[in-house]
Amino acid sequence: MDSEESFVALVNTANPAAYKSASLPQGSSSHHPPTYPPYANTQSQPQPAPSLMDPFFDDDEDLLDLSPVTTPRPMQSQESGLPLTHAAAPPSGLDSPVPFAIHPRFWATTRLEFRESRLPFREARHFQGHRRPRGNIRLRRRKKWKWRWPWEKEVQPTGERVIVLNNPAMNIEFCSNFVSTSKYNVVTFTLKFLKGGFEFLVRFAFAYAICRAILQYTTIAPLAVVLLASAFKEVQEDMKRHRSDSELNARVAKVLNESLGFDPRPWRDIRVGDIVRVESDEFIPADLVLISSSEPEGLCYIETSNLDGETNLKIKQASPQTSSLTSPTLVGGLHGSLRSEQPNNSLYTYEGTLDLVTDAGMPKQVPLGPDQLLLRGAQLRNTPWVYGLVVFTGHETKLMRNATSTCIFIFLFAFLLALSIGSTIGASINTWFLSSQQWYLFQTTSFTGRDILTFIILYNNLIPISLIVTTEVVRLQHAALISADLDMYYEVRDTPAVVRTSSLVEDLGRVEFVFADKTGTLTRNEMVFRAASIGGVAYAEEVDPGRASEEDGREMWRTFVDLRALLEGSTGRSDMEPSATGGEQERQRATAVAHEFMTLLAVCHTVIPEVRDGKIHYQASSPDEAALVAGAELLEYQFHTRKPRSAFIRVRGSPVEYEILNVCEFNSSRKRMSTVVRTPDGKIKLYCKGADTVILERLGKHQTFTEKTLSHLEDYATEGLRTLCIAYRDVPEAEYRQWSTIYDQAAATLSGRSEALDKAAELIEKDLVLLGATAIEDKLQEGVPDTIHTLQMAGIKVWVLTGDRQETAINIGMSCRLIAESMNLVIVNEETSHDTSEFISKRLSAIKNQRSTGELEDLALIIDGKSLGFALQKELSKSFLELALLCKAVICCRVSPLQKALVVKLVKKNQDSILLAIGDGANDVSMIQAAHVGIGISGLEGLQAARSADVAISQFRYLKKLLLVHGAWSYQRLSKLILYSFYKNITLYMTQFWYSFFNNFSGQIAYESWTITFFNVLFTVLPPFVIGIFDQFVSARVLDRYPQLYMLGQRNVFFTKSVFWLWIANALYHSLILFGFSVIIFWGDLKQATGLDSGHWFWGTALYLIVLLTVLGKAALISDLWTKYTVAAIPGSFVFTMIFLPLYAWIAPLLGFSTEYYGLVPRLWTDAVFYFMLLLVPFICLSRDFAWKYYRRTYMPLSYHIAQELQKYNIPDYRPRQEQFQKAIKKVRAVQRMRRNRGFAFSQTENNRQDQARIIRAYDTSKSEARPSGY
Repeated sequence: MDSEESFVALVNTANPAAYKSASLPQGSSSHHPPTYPPYANTQSQPQPAPSLMDPFFDDDEDLLDLSPVTTPRPMQSQESGLPLTHAAAPPSGLDSPVPFAIHPRFWATTRLEFRESRLPFREARHFQGHRRPRGNIRLRRRKKWKWRWPWEKEVQPTGERVIVLNNPAMNIEFCSNFVSTSKYNVVTFTLKFLKGGFEFLVRFAFAYAICRAILQYTTIAPLAVVLLASAFKEVQEDMKRHRSDSELNARVAKVLNESLGFDPRPWRDIRVGDIVRVESDEFIPADLVLISSSEPEGLCYIETSNLDGETNLKIKQASPQTSSLTSPTLVGGLHGSLRSEQPNNSLYTYEGTLDLVTDAGMPKQVPLGPDQLLLRGAQLRNTPWVYGLVVFTGHETKLMRNATSTCIFIFLFAFLLALSIGSTIGASINTWFLSSQQWYLFQTTSFTGRDILTFIILYNNLIPISLIVTTEVVRLQHAALISADLDMYYEVRDTPAVVRTSSLVEDLGRVEFVFADKTGTLTRNEMVFRAASIGGVAYAEEVDPGRASEEDGREMWRTFVDLRALLEGSTGRSDMEPSATGGEQERQRATAVAHEFMTLLAVCHTVIPEVRDGKIHYQASSPDEAALVAGAELLEYQFHTRKPRSAFIRVRGSPVEYEILNVCEFNSSRKRMSTVVRTPDGKIKLYCKGADTVILERLGKHQTFTEKTLSHLEDYATEGLRTLCIAYRDVPEAEYRQWSTIYDQAAATLSGRSEALDKAAELIEKDLVLLGATAIEDKLQEGVPDTIHTLQMAGIKVWVLTGDRQETAINIGMSCRLIAESMNLVIVNEETSHDTSEFISKRLSAIKNQRSTGELEDLALIIDGKSLGFALQKELSKSFLELALLCKAVICCRVSPLQKALVVKLVKKNQDSILLAIGDGANDVSMIQAAHVGIGISGLEGLQAARSADVAISQFRYLKKLLLVHGAWSYQRLSKLILYSFYKNITLYMTQFWYSFFNNFSGQIAYESWTITFFNVLFTVLPPFVIGIFDQFVSARVLDRYPQLYMLGQRNVFFTKSVFWLWIANALYHSLILFGFSVIIFWGDLKQATGLDSGHWFWGTALYLIVLLTVLGKAALISDLWTKYTVAAIPGSFVFTMIFLPLYAWIAPLLGFSTEYYGLVPRLWTDAVFYFMLLLVPFICLSRDFAWKYYRRTYMPLSYHIAQELQKYNIPDYRPRQEQFQKAIKKVRAVQRMRRNRGFAFSQTENNRQDQARIIRAYDTSKSEARPSGY
């Protein structure tokens, strides 16, 4: 096999579909219909077993095939379940079968009969073939719009999607690229609003509101106010979504037109089948099939930070059959069709087939996979341009497919009915048995159903409908306060916190589980070269003062400045003089080791350099590699040019060329990568870097630096740095020639190629010489460790759900303090369902037995995606959840987006807790929407998670204040507001009930009707708002200092059933005291000084005002923070009433309404008994409340009572400080863990479809000007 054929074979094996098609038997007949995969008969292939997973959720959308262990064969879609290549599309323009030969390497063809219905591209502009009269052409028509009721489920399309190339008229049936994340529009607002926002109103309030409206049309007003206020709030929130959608839909992309030029077109106008040109740093406007690019072999680089939060670049590659179409003329000449899977929400899978027709009229099949799919929302990086065929648009894109779109009131309504029925029975008894004795009242002796409606109207305000408006406004104000909080404002990106769903603010104060993504949420995915151990000497970018000297027998660390001086041959410090380091010979040896070390970092990698604006940028699928190469550049070993067979570096300004002979790639089993190079002096060397466990066991004898390097590795591990060992060996020419033959044979293997290459690498990766180690910092988001530690102290369980490898996730878990050094790790990493079940059962039993003896230890559960797939099965899920709940921290590695959602739903279904999910990418959307509260990390343009979340924040650290301060305040404020609102209404309207016993249950009201309305609308409207918006049971500083106070919300201390019933009992007590004392004082009708009786309305208005003063006094007692707004709301409301009510009672009768008040003002407001009653009765009522508050705080204080005392008297925190002791313990435990679990840090993209060696062989960065322009 010559070099060209070897390269073609490598290209084929890079793509699974092409790899399998390449093995088609040479003797296959071209006259048989093709089977798929093309290399074998499907009947002989064992079909994958159906997934055993059963998520056992009630939601229909959860019942999917979620198996994490089966990889779909090409073109056998797990989403549609159809083999999409059983019947290839007929050749374009051919009316009879055409025999042709099979090309065994790239594509398989067949002889198919022409059918009129299968000629979708017959009228394509570039169709070359026989034409028929236009009258016979049947074009596709846009699907007729069909009405779908809101309760009807959308019918998912089945079969395959056929897209015609370069023929827009044939693709009009597909949806547009317009997207909308808003809830409402002008047409649907009323229906959706009433259905979604007020189902609880529809259930009970609407019925009795209609009953009230039958008799008094004005009584419908409160319900109308409720609906209008809440509708206004919903409109305000939805307008923000509409503005965001408009911005996105108005973005511009370049689309190929009929003149073979590119027109700018808004994203919303892009259609399926369009060919789009995307240029560097532009966002992908729709899901595209990659046709070609400016890079060799159709390669391109994609940043998916908007989808999964990862900033390292993903490599995509066009099919070899289309990668040469690098001009508008060539790509516009495509004719045929694309048969694709139907739209689905799987971000990482895709199956399709391009059915092309060559210039000779020969059909040609091009299999497509996920390597050819560019997802909407991703960003093109370091690639001047790409051509893409639009396959999914709008809400059918994979990104958008990942966006899934109370009893107290019922009790009070039952209580209202009970009172009404009781009063009706009382009225009936009075009518039947006492009417003859009260003949002067002229009562009828017959019972009418109108009586019960009379009492429903009389007591209707027991249910505080105004509370709905109040809570909605208060929640909206809480959202505004959160958005205006400067502590959660990210100045770098000018991004404040944004609350998109204000109705969930109180849930922020009761969260018990936090589910977090790692990449982009906890970490920045930015790797920085921090330290290195070279020749037994530790160097660091910044040296801690405690390591800068040799005091107390500690080894002294040096800086990169010293390392640079050593490499230059000079001595930067006095302690590095030859006399201090063992002589000139020792210094030369150290310099040689350092030179070899830095050369390895600059040469042993698969990074591609690119010059932009005079500066070199490194394209790397592994951020670790990019960090190492950047670190070498910092130390004047600059990698600047790559050719197919060479790597060029600049050593202190001098260019040096290293010939790249072979690359042994990284994978999770090898945990290392090696490069065989020929140095400028003609020697052959093997450079190797990898995890310490695999490097140390491959070292030769008589290593000089092993012990010191291990000591440095332990120091790096305690700081949470990612480590790699660096080693090399000289390879004799004869040995290399012999090994090269073995390697070439392994590379030519079609079946088991990866295993063969690993075995070949083992033969040469031996007798290595250890040079040292590197330490890379995976930079966490600022404040992440403190935030997670504080959340755990607040009783919140933090679970990390990530797609990273297990070792990487454990490292991050330790560095962000999710996993403490004192924790024991429970690692679940099994291959089968049986093994997973057995492991979980054994560990669960062992932990229970241990804890039954009183021995408690903190545990951290780490489980990978494959084992998690088994653990989520119905029969095993309860055991898995029980084990997870026994652990203080949980990390799920290598999980899919759907598995993230299933984990959340598992906890949600089986735990009565508030769940919060936080993420930053489209792969987190399903998890965010599965939780009760969804938090999106914003700050980067176009983040789908932030759009779909209830709250958007810019940094993970802001979660601490959002939950511990704003969440705790919102929960406590709304609890107090709701309880107080019920209290004040019951206190007033129960006096009506007590009065029924004195008026023969006649339905006579005690108060003037408009004055009753004013109670909630004017006189007591401000106290609930002030309590709900400004009250603070403790300050933000105290909540931050004592995060344990957050547990009050988790235990629902402020709003339990007992608390609610105590408030109701207190309201009944107050109403009884108020009514009783008013009756006693007015017994026999109070005689005034004028000799006249006071009368009914005199008594009713006096009772009304003492009730008002009592409920305002109660508001004063429960207010923890007094501000100017509190003063205006509570005392101010009573002052306002005493001014407004006399004016109203004087003016209203003159205008012809509220005539009950005629002549009342001069009699009531000048009576001394009225003022005596106004002072005495509220004092008697509230004295019990004050006494109980004193007793509770003095003899039965809760934790927040003590915190209030600490805050009031500013008592300092005298808890003992043990930082130094804890730091020493942390180091000891970290070293012990390091010795148990070595070998982790390398985040190289591991993808069987990619061949890193082939990719670097395809590049010649010295000829960048030779790239096609795409025009």
